Amino acid sequence: MYYAYILQLKDNTYYHGFSDNLKERIKDHNNGTVSSTKNSRPLRLVFYAAFSSKKKALDFEQYLKTQSGYAFRNKRLIEK
Repeated sequence: MYYAYILQLKDNTYYHGFSDNLKERIKDHNNGTVSSTKNSRPLRLVFYAAFSSKKKALDFEQYLKTQSGYAFRNKRLIEK
């Protein structure tokens, strides 16, 4: 399985990521070994989706980083 995920960071911004091992990747983020989030802890997993193919997961992660993906995230994926 492949995963696209969203983390809520300490400053209430969001990080979009991809992994083939979600549990380990979240541990990496929480341990500070991911350079892009190490100064933004604590962080919280707010959404993830599982995909059968790597391409589909990467495509969804990239979509989440677009303007329409941000709107979709805020309207459908994140509880306010």
